Amino acid sequence: MIIIAGQLHVAPGDRKRYLAATADVARLAREAAGCHDFVQAADPLDAGRINIYERWESDEDLARFRGEEGERSDGDLPPLQGADVRKYRISGVEDA
Repeated sequence: MIIIAGQLHVAPGDRKRYLAATADVARLAREAAGCHDFVQAADPLDAGRINIYERWESDEDLARFRGEEGERSDGDLPPLQGADVRKYRISGVEDA
């Protein structure tokens, strides 16, 4: 199991436009083989922060989607001012 989690930072006035330009990516990811969850969401406390969470069955599933995603155009995205997104490898899952 692979989890991608972190945050993107854009100018506060650009966040809505960034999320609108990438809105279709979540739908496409969730339809992709091996995707268990995918979300890009506005942070409720920081006007320039976008929270990222993805959960994939395998590296191969993630790589296949990212390869297909690279072929799509998200239009004119506002520039990122920063990012801190990490990949986590999960060895076990338990009910909470």
